[in-house]
Amino acid sequence: MTPNNLVNMAKLLGLDVIALTDHNTSLNCEAAMAVGDAVGVLVIPGMELTTSEDIHAVCLFPTLEKALAFSEYVDANRIKVKNKSEIYGEQIIMNEDDKAVGEIEHLLLPASFISIMDAYQKVKEFGGICYPAHIDRDSLSILSVLGEIDPCCGFKTAELADLSKLDALRQQHPILDAMNIVNCSDAHYLENMREAHNTLDLPGLTREAVLSYLDAPKQ
Repeated sequence: MTPNNLVNMAKLLGLDVIALTDHNTSLNCEAAMAVGDAVGVLVIPGMELTTSEDIHAVCLFPTLEKALAFSEYVDANRIKVKNKSEIYGEQIIMNEDDKAVGEIEHLLLPASFISIMDAYQKVKEFGGICYPAHIDRDSLSILSVLGEIDPCCGFKTAELADLSKLDALRQQHPILDAMNIVNCSDAHYLENMREAHNTLDLPGLTREAVLSYLDAPKQ
């Protein structure tokens, strides 16, 4: 999952746009965005935030600067446990040539101090958007932890790992009828990435257009 392997695999799969959402950091987004610019894949800088309740939320930003500012905020507001690379793997920061330029000392998996109730608004303060990740999974999702999506969270979009579960989930959670639904690969390995089959109807292929679409009330 080096920047070049990630982005060029997206190109081979026919994807026009991808988001890089490492756990609790955005420090590899700069390299991936540079590779994307070179090969013609739009890379949105982001993060998969782990909230204080151990819920995953996708955070996306229109610019690298905004993503890095939020990344710095999360780093200052999360549990710090030194990474054991022999157990959890190395947490390498790479440049656009796939060369290691740094390593994140503290393990990225533990929760931040940001509640799911505050996540949407906090990300908005940094110029981004936020929505709950893989809500259909049995762990690390808003439904598995809280049992419901509170309207007070402010989310306009929800992500499913398996779209075949959507109808059943809508019957159990009517709030989903009023939300945009996205289906993402949540790829942790190159082989998890999927061929292009989902589309967004956008006025142009820009980061701003993607974020605006995902953060707009459902039509």
